[in-house]
Amino acid sequence: MKEKQFVIHKKIAKHGKQNVIVIPKILQDDLRPKTIVRLTIDVLKEVQDDSVSK
Repeated sequence: MKEKQFVIHKKIAKHGKQNVIVIPKILQDDLRPKTIVRLTIDVLKEVQDDSVSK
């Protein structure tokens, strides 16, 4: 299988008490459930709001 690579810039979303990264629908055929991926997270901009819980 040929290795595929995608670069996306996303804002972290909130789902209940958890933070999530939503994968764009356009990638659903390439990133199906049970697909194993390498995920590297580079923080590009920090949130300055003090109300965000850590």
